[in-house]
Amino acid sequence: MGRLDGKVALITGGARGQGEAEGRLFRSEGGTVYLTDVLADQGSAVANEIGATFFEHDVTDRSAWEVITKEILAEHGKVDILVNNAGIFRIAGLNETDDAMWDTTIAINQTGVFLGMQMIIPHMVENGGGSVINISSIAGMRGAGNAFAYSASKWAVRGMTKSAAQAFASAQVRVNSIHPGIIDTPMAHEFVNAGVLEQVESRIPMGHMAEAHDVANLALFLASDESSYCTGSEFIVDGGFIA
Repeated sequence: MGRLDGKVALITGGARGQGEAEGRLFRSEGGTVYLTDVLADQGSAVANEIGATFFEHDVTDRSAWEVITKEILAEHGKVDILVNNAGIFRIAGLNETDDAMWDTTIAINQTGVFLGMQMIIPHMVENGGGSVINISSIAGMRGAGNAFAYSASKWAVRGMTKSAAQAFASAQVRVNSIHPGIIDTPMAHEFVNAGVLEQVESRIPMGHMAEAHDVANLALFLASDESSYCTGSEFIVDGGFIA
């Protein structure tokens, strides 16, 4: 018996990294999984491999959210789990952050989460409950001077999570945030110099970067009924980095 038997999950940014790991784990635990991403080829390949459904999806597009939600509801009548995982990371301090970088980062990392919750939570309320898992970052706990827009967006995710948790707790909709530290994913290697990664890794008390499955395991707990009394909380996965 799987921990997600009978549950329907929607995971954004599911083509690679943490989203892919979450999709694979959720399917292995019996969940019906929908993956979305702008990386259509990669996302389709992952979905085909694990027996999930894939939608090409820009999380900043309200109309795309409407179409995807409508299709899932038409097939299953509910969404039990929403993982707002899609996000981007750019290294740029305050003075190096131009308007375009700011707007893009906030649109994807913050507005995408807002749209996901606004679109899905009402259906969870109608269905008697659900679990929303918003992927923030340790940058949303302590800041990141060299990633100004990213940090701002991840603090916003933390705040939106708490506000939604308070608003919908009586409807049995749980809303929590996960705050990963340094995770060994393609996005990390794409935008962070290898030497910098090595320096940061040396500061992690556990001595190594996390793998995507370390975050996925926590997401599974929050998605399952095992976390039925957890809402409005921050869950940190960082190997003691900010302890």
